[in-house]
Amino acid sequence: MNTPAEPHAHTFATPPAHPSAELPAHTPAKSSAHTPAAPAGKTAPPLLTVRDLRVVIGGRHILHGVDLDVAASGTTALLGRNGAGKTTTVRGILGLVPRTGSVRLDGEETVRLATHALVRRGVGYAPEDRGVFAALTVAENLRLAERPGAGEPAYDLVHELFPELKQRARQAAGTLSGGQQQMVAIARTLLNGNRIVIADEPTKGLAPKVVTEVTRVLERAAEAVPVLLVEQNLAVVRRLARHCAVLADGRTAHHGPAAELLADPDATRRLLGVGRGGHGTGTRAERGHTGTTAPEHTAAHPAARTAEADA
Repeated sequence: MNTPAEPHAHTFATPPAHPSAELPAHTPAKSSAHTPAAPAGKTAPPLLTVRDLRVVIGGRHILHGVDLDVAASGTTALLGRNGAGKTTTVRGILGLVPRTGSVRLDGEETVRLATHALVRRGVGYAPEDRGVFAALTVAENLRLAERPGAGEPAYDLVHELFPELKQRARQAAGTLSGGQQQMVAIARTLLNGNRIVIADEPTKGLAPKVVTEVTRVLERAAEAVPVLLVEQNLAVVRRLARHCAVLADGRTAHHGPAAELLADPDATRRLLGVGRGGHGTGTRAERGHTGTTAPEHTAAHPAARTAEADA
């Protein structure tokens, strides 16, 4: 028998900021063309609101009632230990797995929409496995991502951020390095005038220099469009995210400002299994790296998991 979902509105507490932690200053993100800035003194409503999201796959309850708000600007991070349900949450939002609950995009209920209909409403997705078409060239992968009716594709922006992709336009995507394939995956989300970009583990398995480059690109992207970032590298989260939600056992265990969570070693150890003196299995960056750039010593993340294994 499955344990009933715990109440949502009353179970989230933001831990106090740790006074001794040093955090980089966050530069305010520019407002998206789709989400104008709120008047001074007011907070814009979330662009994406998820309530009581539940997923059952093959008779197994993977998500037991996830609540999540994605801010109307900047980056919101979705965190949690391995197997907490992060990727399944993303797939549930996108309709890639059976789901119940509420998923509202800019106030519009989308939980009953098919994935392609949600994409047409301006949701860009860079999946955990990158999802490039190996036999097609880089240019063909990008051309397939063009969405009719979305206006002129933003190739100038893509080539500015990823000049290497322009140089390798005729190269088969399957022959690219992992970092280059990730560039293709992110570039596809930036071609169209999307209202939100969802990036699932974009730095997983990348070399340290590429992690830094991808982080900078995501930072630029978040200046124009809100980003929901699933990430295990806490140095990357520290640099990019204003807000965060933490999952545990298929439920939301915490939400609040990312800086406050990362400044509290006890909270990061309790919620994520990492922190000073902790016994988590994270990388060096996940165990308390406090630099303002992506780490120079980052181990590869665990291999991609199926939705069922992400419980």
